[in-house]
Amino acid sequence: MGRRESSLAKVGVAMFDNIYKGKTVVVTGHAGVKGSWLSLWLKHLGAKVIGIGHPPKSGESHYKTLPQFTFYRDIKADLLFIMREIYSAKPDIVFHLAAKAIVARTFKEPEETFRNNVMGTAHLLELCRTCPSVKGVVAITSDKVYKSREWNYAYRENDTLGGDDPYSTSKVCVEHIIECYRKSYGMNIATARAGNVLCGGDWAEKRLLPDVVRATIKKEPVIIHTPNATRPFQHVLEALQGYLLLGQKILQGEDVNRAWNFGPTEGEMTVLAVLERASLIWPDIRWEVDSEPTHKFMVYLLKLDSTESRKLLGWKQVWDTRRAVMEVVRWYRTYHRHKNVLSLENIKLYERGMENV
Repeated sequence: MGRRESSLAKVGVAMFDNIYKGKTVVVTGHAGVKGSWLSLWLKHLGAKVIGIGHPPKSGESHYKTLPQFTFYRDIKADLLFIMREIYSAKPDIVFHLAAKAIVARTFKEPEETFRNNVMGTAHLLELCRTCPSVKGVVAITSDKVYKSREWNYAYRENDTLGGDDPYSTSKVCVEHIIECYRKSYGMNIATARAGNVLCGGDWAEKRLLPDVVRATIKKEPVIIHTPNATRPFQHVLEALQGYLLLGQKILQGEDVNRAWNFGPTEGEMTVLAVLERASLIWPDIRWEVDSEPTHKFMVYLLKLDSTESRKLLGWKQVWDTRRAVMEVVRWYRTYHRHKNVLSLENIKLYERGMENV
């Protein structure tokens, strides 16, 4: 290990008041791309990570490239088994990320979407309610829970919720279930609504940069449908910083029993702007436009107001969207050429940035 890497490794030690060191943390959806990044960061912070969720499907997966975590079955498959295992593990906190999250796919699987996203959350909250060791839950919903107004206004946490497609509707239902458990049982449950995340290791279909990378590797142009659609694009570590801050507050006994937005503070970007930025780093990237929308409920303008998270949690954006695109494309390009995984290096660099912001 070189001198520079050694100094980077020390940065994470005091992150989040060192609260996660030695803690037992359950992450649902740990084999998904966002869950695997969160699990890796938690392991780096000294936590014992227990994963609940589907094992990764065949093909490339960020989870498969990482050190393995303790793994339990899908929560809806054998609830009694998982209850016994979780109770014996005595987790301190739960991060709930498991969900059907590919919007285009949920149109083909609406019943499965509601079963996983809605009833999966209800099962998990009931498990946490009856587990004495659990101090609280950080539940990840979506920035798609807001009723779409297509206006040039950043949604705040108290804006009207509403969904038209299966995915966003399921997440609105989850928000209401969580509010029920907060009020009926006094549980400390923070919900996190993050903007569109970009990260290496995401191989899901119908996502911008994964589609770009697949096409580029094949020496083909990627087909995009909405080049002027504006989204709160950000690196996955921006969102995960928010989740970890919420977990820190819960473990410290503070009340974060509400919804929190996490979106880019320097502004949103269009799909086309992301592609243009990515092509500066990987010149082989090309694209063609197909004017047919991805689905009939396509949202063309989405902004998030993260003022509350900045003021009350101390959350801060570390990498602007341009830096985020650069780091993600560098991750994929390095993996494609050398099979090197830069995820932990990204986390360490990001931690250094947190201390300098």
